[in-house]
Amino acid sequence: MYPLSAFVSLVVAPLISATVYLAGDSTMALNGGGLGTGTQGWGVYLPQFLTISIVNDAVDGTSARSYSESGRFDTIVGLVESGDFVIIEFGHNDGTSGAVDNGKQDAVGDGYNITSTVTASNGTQIVIHSFAYYIENAIDAIVAKGGIPIISSQTPDNIWNGNVIAPGGRFVTYAASIGTRKNITYVDHYNYLAQAYNALGETEVTTFYPNDHLHTSPDGALVVAEAFVRGLLCTNSSLKNFVNSAGQGVPNGCL
Repeated sequence: MYPLSAFVSLVVAPLISATVYLAGDSTMALNGGGLGTGTQGWGVYLPQFLTISIVNDAVDGTSARSYSESGRFDTIVGLVESGDFVIIEFGHNDGTSGAVDNGKQDAVGDGYNITSTVTASNGTQIVIHSFAYYIENAIDAIVAKGGIPIISSQTPDNIWNGNVIAPGGRFVTYAASIGTRKNITYVDHYNYLAQAYNALGETEVTTFYPNDHLHTSPDGALVVAEAFVRGLLCTNSSLKNFVNSAGQGVPNGCL
C-alpha cells in the first residue's frame, strides 16, 4: 500500500503550463535595434525572472497599428490558451509621421473612437485609428481566448532634465488609460525604469546606449527587464505568482 503522503503530493503539485507572450517593438525584441548593432531588447532577459515559458514576439520598428495591420496580434491570439499572459508595450514608433503616412502612426488622442484621415505613400487617403483602438481590439481578442493581457507603458529614452529622466509623453498616459478602461493590469514601465535610471545616474545610464538614445546594450536591457519586474510586483497581477527569487530581489521599490 502506498503512504497517504504520496497521494497528497500528487494532488498539491499543479502542472504549470502557462506561457507569457510579448508584443512590442525593438526595445523589447531580440537583437534590439538590429543584428550587429550591439543592442538588445529587455524581453530577452525576462526569462531570468519568471518560472514559466516566455515567447518573445516583439518586432523592431513596429507600432500598435503596424503590429496589428501586419497580423502579429492575430498570430498571438491564435496561439493563446486559457491562462496564458500577453504583455503589450508600444509607443516608440506610434507618433505622427508628417505629410505622408509611414504605416505606423496612430490617430492622436486618448480614447478608442478616434480616427484621422491621412495621405498614404501612393497618394490615396486612408483612415487610421487611435493607439487605444489597436491595442484594445487585441485585448478583447486575448480575453475571449481566456488569456490575461497586461498593458505596459513604453520605456524612457536616454533623455534627461537636469539629473532625472525626462517625463513620459502621451503614450505613457494612453497606456495607463487603456489599463483603466479595460480593467486589466497596467505596469508603469516608464516610471519604474526612470526610478532605476535616476538611482544609477546619467553617466552610468549613458553607457547603456551605444548608438542612440533609444536602444539599449545587453547590460542596459537587463536593467530595463528588472524595472518591468519591479513594476509587476507592485501590481495585483497573477503573473506575480511566477516571479522567481531573482525577480523578487530586483532593485528599487513601489512607486
